[in-house]
Amino acid sequence: MRLHGAGRSGSAVLAQEAGEPPDTAKSEGWKAAVHRYVKLYNQAEIDRYAAPFDEVIADEDHLYRFGQRLGRLREQELLRGILPARSETSAELLRVSESGSLSEVSVLIELRVKRTIEQQGRTYSEERFGRERLWLTADGGEYVISRIEPIVSERRPRYGTSSSGSASESGLEHALAAESKPQSIPYINYDVLPFFKHGRAGIRYRRDLAAAYADRWWNEANPAYENFEVNCTNYISQCLFAGSAPMNYTGKRASGWWYRGYSGGRENWSYSWAVANALQLYLSAPHNSSLRATVVDSADQLALGDVIIYDWGGDNRFQHSTIVTAFDAAGMPLVNANTVPSRHRYWDYQDSYAWTENTKYRFFHIADEF
Repeated sequence: MRLHGAGRSGSAVLAQEAGEPPDTAKSEGWKAAVHRYVKLYNQAEIDRYAAPFDEVIADEDHLYRFGQRLGRLREQELLRGILPARSETSAELLRVSESGSLSEVSVLIELRVKRTIEQQGRTYSEERFGRERLWLTADGGEYVISRIEPIVSERRPRYGTSSSGSASESGLEHALAAESKPQSIPYINYDVLPFFKHGRAGIRYRRDLAAAYADRWWNEANPAYENFEVNCTNYISQCLFAGSAPMNYTGKRASGWWYRGYSGGRENWSYSWAVANALQLYLSAPHNSSLRATVVDSADQLALGDVIIYDWGGDNRFQHSTIVTAFDAAGMPLVNANTVPSRHRYWDYQDSYAWTENTKYRFFHIADEF
């Protein structure tokens, strides 16, 4: 089941998809409450005010959290000089759990938002997905949302590695070193392998191809690669590789930047390929060959195909990665991401529940030539 909302200048219209089977009265009741929530959510995406959410939401903690988010976005958009001209929000029900009497219902929904933005005479669109778990309770003849839990996947690390990204991988290292052929489709840049060295130098980073790949795969997984539960850095590494960034294959999980796929029950990729903190450590270190970057001071110094890595808590534990795929009318980066799919999203992520007042950013300008 999908719920849809579309609005311009603060109005919104919702419609249930045609062809869905009829529901019982009680089932229709809680779905109507979710419909109302999606409609109000969509309205807030346009005017950045909380609308009458308390008509359907009884969760005071979430109302406060949502209001704080809208407040900072309202201020940000005033400073940027942008006008949200249109918003389309759909919500897919991913999982439903109903009590026998339908007095309580919990649902996992995926919100998919597409906003049309006007700024300095230019119009562009941004898209993002997000998941929330809703608990609904029958209150007389209607349902109210008694609790909302945003699923903040950007905060979740892929592996429990230390800040250095090191781990004991001796058995895996030996197995990888013994293999002489790549095991996955995308492992095709043979020039970066010691046993395929042809003396090639001066590989140009194709920023256009990196951004094009990012736009192609922002909301689905490329079947040529493993798809991780927390996939943001795997996706960014794929984008960099698509832009001709050469791998640094070491066969050791804690060093280099490389990918070989999943083979023989083993995960054959470096931490830097798949883990945000490990990627920022790799890009921060000097390299004579393969993928390398320069740390810059601010987002306005970034170019197409550059990378931002996010430390939500300000504790030097980086947990999320994005790639620059476009720019707004003021020349500020718009980014793509995965795990929580996003396309041409404003770079600072203040619209995410992962963002905090302590958030720090690491800005990487990828080398023009390797």
